[in-house]
Amino acid sequence: MTTATTQEIKTPRSIIALIVIVSALASAFIFWLVYFHTPVDVSGTQLHFLPALNAVLNAFAAVALFIGFNFIRARKVAAHRTSMLVAFVFSAMFLVSYLANYALHGEYHLPIPHVGAFWWSYLLLLLSHILLSVIALPMVLITFFLSLTGRFPAHKKLARWTFPIWLYVSVTGVIVFLMQAATR
Repeated sequence: MTTATTQEIKTPRSIIALIVIVSALASAFIFWLVYFHTPVDVSGTQLHFLPALNAVLNAFAAVALFIGFNFIRARKVAAHRTSMLVAFVFSAMFLVSYLANYALHGEYHLPIPHVGAFWWSYLLLLLSHILLSVIALPMVLITFFLSLTGRFPAHKKLARWTFPIWLYVSVTGVIVFLMQAATR
């Protein structure tokens, strides 16, 4: 019998499939919530600070990701793990805040004129942000699963792709908010 140090532990495909299915269902739910759900402005409460909170949480996640990346490059594994957990928590808090915002307020229409360089820059950034966020969700969950279960070679291999996508999604979330705020 070989040990985990000489041969990587095989990851059950059923776990990966479950993570992908849950991620796809979550993405479908978010799509429904954003584009089809009727907003429920609970008892007249206007929680208009939620988009700004979302941007702050995305920014904190990006900072934690960058710090975690620097820790792993310096081979400070425990500090890396803590930073990545912090990034995960900020991203999870973002998701809860994002869902609350859309459940309460729905999709809002921006006063950005649909012409010109600003509009096209905004649209391309938003589309790349949305598409990569759908891809990032299962990648982040699988990367965390691999780490938490001690499958470090596979974790490292996937993290090389997960990190830049997750960082891009976090940073562009802030930029999209700032572009929207600039037009209000």
